[in-house]
Amino acid sequence: MSVAAAALLVATTGLASAQTQSTAPSTHGGTKLSFPATLGGATFDRSVNYAAPPANNPGQGIAYYYSTPKRLVVSVQVFDLGRRIPAGSENPTVTGQFDTELASAEQQFKFAGYTQFQKPSVPSTCTYGSITFRCVTYSGVTQGNQRIFSKLLLTGFRENFIKIRVDWSQAHQQTSADADAALQAFVPALMR
Repeated sequence: MSVAAAALLVATTGLASAQTQSTAPSTHGGTKLSFPATLGGATFDRSVNYAAPPANNPGQGIAYYYSTPKRLVVSVQVFDLGRRIPAGSENPTVTGQFDTELASAEQQFKFAGYTQFQKPSVPSTCTYGSITFRCVTYSGVTQGNQRIFSKLLLTGFRENFIKIRVDWSQAHQQTSADADAALQAFVPALMR
């Protein structure tokens, strides 16, 4: 993983995940989603089980991290915040949580010292395989004056939130087309 990708990963996953190193099962019990060693061409890096010590926060669920051959980082967080989540991307529970996730991402970028945070004024919907997500691409400039990007996806699936994010940097000759190709392969393989 590149230094910029590692910095982005820490910045956009927050300090809790940087400090929480517990492992998670390869199949999520509630959703039955499987997280094998390779998925849609990406390689499993690590997982964080927020229900386990030291986080002890079951509502935050489990996060799984993968890297692609082009060194993009793909993360999946499966969580429910202690309640049942309606299916789909357009219900008020998902749209409200999406707004919370986007505000959190902006704060995490600022905390990491990134500047010039940019995002579209209105999120859109993205479909990968048969699943539709609320989505947005946002970016910021690192202290090394390089723009980094993240595409955030969120939907309700089997009574949980499924948050997927892909991170990339133009400094590493990575593009939004690379990120979309990674998602086109990864998401359908995950959410069969």
